[in-house]
Amino acid sequence: MNFNDLGLSEQTIKAIDEFGISEPTTVQADVIPAILEGRDIFTIAPTRCGKTMSYVLPLLDIINAKKAKNILIITANSQMAVRTSDCLAIFNKYHEINGAAIKNGEEDIADEANVIIGAPDLLLDVVDNSKVDLSKTDILVVDDINLIKKNKQLDNLEKILAMLPAEKQNIVYTNRRSKETQDILAKILKAPEEIKVDKTKEQEVELSAKASASEHKSKSRYTTVIDDEAVALASKLQSFNGKTPQFILIKGIIAADEDK
Repeated sequence: MNFNDLGLSEQTIKAIDEFGISEPTTVQADVIPAILEGRDIFTIAPTRCGKTMSYVLPLLDIINAKKAKNILIITANSQMAVRTSDCLAIFNKYHEINGAAIKNGEEDIADEANVIIGAPDLLLDVVDNSKVDLSKTDILVVDDINLIKKNKQLDNLEKILAMLPAEKQNIVYTNRRSKETQDILAKILKAPEEIKVDKTKEQEVELSAKASASEHKSKSRYTTVIDDEAVALASKLQSFNGKTPQFILIKGIIAADEDK
């Protein structure tokens, strides 16, 4: 199987080809078509198996097709948020999504942003400062709910869920089942399709992840950075090929801003 078989657009396929990835991992092959079809999804898969690409690629096409405007991605920590924003920019290379930029930070951020990314506690800080309106969310991604539990952020996640509309697409990832997350999963998902990467395929997953990481280092203009460099990364990605989607990377309060 290759990415052409998954229903992705020509623009996204071209960006994938130039990035140097020829075949999807198991989780990507299973999840991408389901997201494009608008289904609620619960995915159980090991770490470093290509989960980020499995939702970033179809979400870019969904935004480009104007099937959704506001997407919220909740990550377990700031480092994961940075990696997600990096992935968004790289594979948006041939899309023309929201060319306008946040130039001075005074605009209505919620209206400008297609994608908001952040850990639960930091998202709550931004909401409290009236910088973001989560009630307009069309698609929710939670990556990874078990790690969010491990970071003692389930209570904050529940507070965010209370702010979201009932009608939306929900996409949840976990690295393993956990009894502690069952109640909150029931609040998020509606008759979800469950996708599980079989343990017998984990070796394939690890090999694919290592190959992808190697290609990323050799072909990508951007590498993953953490914490203190998040503002600089957001600014850099904002002008990626002149066509980066309007997104906010939240760590404290961080917005992509060309003037920074």
